[in-house]
Amino acid sequence: MQHSRNFMLLGSLLLLVGISVGIMMGATGDHSLAPLHAHINLLGFVLMTVFGLVYRSFPNMAASGLATLHFWLHSLGTLLLLALLALLLTGSISESAMFPLAPISEVSIFVGIVCFVINLFQNGK
Repeated sequence: MQHSRNFMLLGSLLLLVGISVGIMMGATGDHSLAPLHAHINLLGFVLMTVFGLVYRSFPNMAASGLATLHFWLHSLGTLLLLALLALLLTGSISESAMFPLAPISEVSIFVGIVCFVINLFQNGK
């Protein structure tokens, strides 16, 4: 699996989405989706691009099974969390309706980042 490329591709797609949300907020003057905009850009574009660049710089890390686990946990957790946040901020669901999926997505992202940190210590040479 090409972890570096996959992280950077998904991060770039999320950057397009995040910028689109920002343009929409600016055009309408409605900034109620600002938390979504921030999460898309930070969890999506910034972190995924950093992860992609790290995996490109440290091929031993990219070859580890931890990299595969990290990619899937972070990607799926982020996409689920962003979808739930979009639904919440647009009033389509209540905060209580986010349970248990929101905590699962947050834990998924956290465990993915733990995999990244362990991988960095083990293989980031």
